[in-house]
Amino acid sequence: MLSFHRVGCLFQRTRRQIRVPMIPYRTVQSVAAFNEEIRLPVTNFKLHKLESGPSAEASLTKADALIYYRQMKMIRCMEEAIWDLFKSNHVRGQSHLSTGQEACAVGMFAALKPDDAISCSHRNHAWAYLKGLSPHQILAEITGRITGSSKGKGGSMHLYRKQTNFFGGSAIVGSQVPLGAGMALAMKRQKRGNISVAFYGEGAANQGQVFEAFNIAKLWDLPVIFVCENNQVARNSEAHRTTACTEFYTRGDYIPGIWVDGMDLLTVREATRWAAEYCRAGYGPIVIEMDTSHLHGHAISVANYDALQISDDMASKDPITKFLHQLLKNQPCFADELKEIDEIVASEMEIAVEKAKNDPEPDESETFTEICTTWPDQRKIRGCDAFSLHQS
Repeated sequence: MLSFHRVGCLFQRTRRQIRVPMIPYRTVQSVAAFNEEIRLPVTNFKLHKLESGPSAEASLTKADALIYYRQMKMIRCMEEAIWDLFKSNHVRGQSHLSTGQEACAVGMFAALKPDDAISCSHRNHAWAYLKGLSPHQILAEITGRITGSSKGKGGSMHLYRKQTNFFGGSAIVGSQVPLGAGMALAMKRQKRGNISVAFYGEGAANQGQVFEAFNIAKLWDLPVIFVCENNQVARNSEAHRTTACTEFYTRGDYIPGIWVDGMDLLTVREATRWAAEYCRAGYGPIVIEMDTSHLHGHAISVANYDALQISDDMASKDPITKFLHQLLKNQPCFADELKEIDEIVASEMEIAVEKAKNDPEPDESETFTEICTTWPDQRKIRGCDAFSLHQS
């Protein structure tokens, strides 16, 4: 029988290079039990310009299941913490939560390589965490603290981590789509073997720059997955009221597409795995529509629309609850580990929140720093008027 420490070390070596905090697995009796697979069905896919698609069945090991569950729970707790920080006036301005969309991020992350590039919309907290930022760094950034990922100067929509090719969110609707195509062009020219993933919401799907990016990506067969996270309501308008064709996976026209149940983690993982292989094989871009829902409306500073309807939908479709039921139905022995993960996540989030609330704000001297990576001739940055100049 392996010791708890030994199993933990084995687990650490089998993980991705991206940081996933250690999980204690006190009931694991052997490596064989730890890596034993179960087979689960996935939700049917809809295909556009494809003769075949992702697998109708997914395999899942105990190790992976616990990682996925922990990641989704951490993202959910972090988003709820941001909501609470906003209500207590620790967060100012806009912040867009992805509560209820955890399966989209965690499922895709599980199928990608660590150095695949990500460009997000304004709903980017989950990907910031998965790509290596700690909950404390994210919360500190959103609350405007010097310990944040961008020293508290970027805020909710501008989280980045260059080391893992996470190029953050964008406050300009749809602008991350051509950015994703540009990153794919760089990867193709450098022959690096990785791909780019560009996210956008159904509200951005009618942007002209989205179709321009589609066109050039197909023309040059760029290795990019365009992901439309369709949470049904663009700010305050339902998709059918703003969009003539709401089958967003077909909107690439000449680009193949897949419709995916974005509330089912394993369905998302299998679709992404298939799409990533398609791109890496040199077939060019592909569009994925994630059919999903979120709990808190468009943004925390906007009145929650149809709160009762959203709550009712989430009660039946919540991706974390759905995944939990899948695990317990097929492996009842998961219960103790899952409960332990809940306790660990809650404890870690409580610590992160307290640190973010009490960390210092950036000094005034930081206002004009890091505007340019290189600045020749010691030039200075102009302030609010022509007579105030500042060193960058």
